[in-house]
Amino acid sequence: MEELKQKILSEGKICPNNIVKVDSFLNHQVDVSFMRKIGEEFCKRFKDEKINKVLTIESSGIAIACYVAEVCNCRLVFAKKGKSLNQAPDFYESKVYSYTRQTEYPIRVSKEFLNKDDRVLIVDDFLANGAALNGLIDIVNASNATLVGCGVVIEKGFQPGGKTLRDKGIRVESLAIIESVDEINQKIVFRN
Repeated sequence: MEELKQKILSEGKICPNNIVKVDSFLNHQVDVSFMRKIGEEFCKRFKDEKINKVLTIESSGIAIACYVAEVCNCRLVFAKKGKSLNQAPDFYESKVYSYTRQTEYPIRVSKEFLNKDDRVLIVDDFLANGAALNGLIDIVNASNATLVGCGVVIEKGFQPGGKTLRDKGIRVESLAIIESVDEINQKIVFRN
């Protein structure tokens, strides 16, 4: 998605440890008109999959997934991090390691919101090592739903997550794949 690449180049920043910061439009402050275009692009790529649920993880994936679910005319479910007093007692759970937070935490989805009749598209903002997507895939598998694929806004192609998922036969559609970053010169190179 060329417009996304241009937005990353103009508004993104490279931080230490190969972190690409795009919080000015994607995951802190949200450019809602641009999010709609992202939703349209994912729905176009998965148009033949008969998706009835979009699954993401709180919190950065929610804004993106809202637009995907709206354009695809289906429900959005998001995995909650940690425990909550108002959470359903019967849930699917997986553990996810956050590279940016340097901690592992449980993610949960109520069993009433995913089941064997669902065709699920997982959506997230970034794919690096694949921890979040793998946790969500575990939940889809535990629910016996059908995983139609994973839609990622930005993939770090120089980290193993995308390759590992594709090697498992999982369809991964990334709107922009970053091949390399240069923190000193603030340079990003995209895969064609």
